[in-house]
Amino acid sequence: MTGSFWWDLLIGVAVALLLAWAALLVALVLVRPRGGLLREALRLLPDVLRLIRRLAADKTLPRGVRIRLGLLLAYLALPIDLVPDFIPVLGYADDAIIVSAVLRSVVRRAGLEAVRAHWPGTEDGFAALTRLTGIRPLP
Repeated sequence: MTGSFWWDLLIGVAVALLLAWAALLVALVLVRPRGGLLREALRLLPDVLRLIRRLAADKTLPRGVRIRLGLLLAYLALPIDLVPDFIPVLGYADDAIIVSAVLRSVVRRAGLEAVRAHWPGTEDGFAALTRLTGIRPLP
């Protein structure tokens, strides 16, 4: 391209990062919660963070689940987001969507019983969490 290996490398890395960022934004749009669920997700945030921490520390869960939850906690702790937090509403929407997607995968892999056993909030909060993530509560 430019004739310089380092410039070509820098441009290639920048383009790859830009494409990865765009792909993640598209994925966020596809799995986003509908209606007022985003508002519920933001209200549940403290309980959800405690839930994620408790699940990540549970040695009885599969290693892959614990790794996913640890990576989620790291993502939430980092100041760098897909959509910066200073953008009203959308800034926190990416966090809520990613948490929702990870919790869906945890339920698929570890079961709803594990999530229910570690839930620190109220029954209404757990019902809101199941609506938000699209997981089915136990009968």
